[in-house]
Amino acid sequence: MSGGGTQNSLRRALGALKDSTTVSLAKVNSDYKELDIAIVKATNHYERPARERHIRAIFAAVSATRPRADVAYCIHALARRLSRTHNWAVALKTLIVIHRALREVDQTFHEEIINYGRSRSHMLNMAHFKDDSSPNAWDYSAWVRTYALFLEERLECFRVLKYDVEMDRPRTKDLDTVEILEQLPALQQLLFRILGCQPQGAAVNNFVIQLALQLVASESIKVYQAINDATANLVDKFFEMQRHDAAKALEIYRRACQQAERLSEFYEICRCMNFGRGEKVYKD
Repeated sequence: MSGGGTQNSLRRALGALKDSTTVSLAKVNSDYKELDIAIVKATNHYERPARERHIRAIFAAVSATRPRADVAYCIHALARRLSRTHNWAVALKTLIVIHRALREVDQTFHEEIINYGRSRSHMLNMAHFKDDSSPNAWDYSAWVRTYALFLEERLECFRVLKYDVEMDRPRTKDLDTVEILEQLPALQQLLFRILGCQPQGAAVNNFVIQLALQLVASESIKVYQAINDATANLVDKFFEMQRHDAAKALEIYRRACQQAERLSEFYEICRCMNFGRGEKVYKD
């Protein structure tokens, strides 16, 4: 066996040992042992998708029907998992759990994460994350950082719009001028982060990254629809605007045209990636 193969096998064994040790400690020491175990198992070191039953256990813990203290504990546990790991698979799978929760759990989860970020350092700040265990891990780490930036922007867009553009009907057709000039730049910045999620190098062929990219790409459709509706609304109001607002509107319109072209290229890249070909998704 080559030195690289031996090293990778050792890393996998150490990762599995870390996960099993964390699970064992949770069984003894945690007041939320079932949740802690689900988080470890959903975000373990194995370089494959998490089992759906572990993700669903986490979603149950952050629903609107649960005590706020329980939800806060879950968010803190996910944040701790992100801040302590140097493994790309653990970081990526934790971000996927958070992303899916934003899509599939009620919107109180958005508010709880935003509140968590106000009281502590932002849990999605992955600017310094790196897994330097292999050349491939460098490429995976770069995509993890980009994905975290997208999720940060997703929350910021929710804060500005006061609703989740992916989960709710777009409301940008009927905004007044002040609202358009506030909300449209937030939507364009979110689309900018979506377009930045194009993987590079070894990340292109990584199945777990492809699963996360599918989520990102699917959200671009509603984001772009909301931008189109807002841009049409902006054009209708253009000749009624004050001079400084009209200057802002022209810049927004210019950026919308540029992003439309880039989005077409992004979709073509995604189409060529053959998402999920020949891989097993763990759903039990």
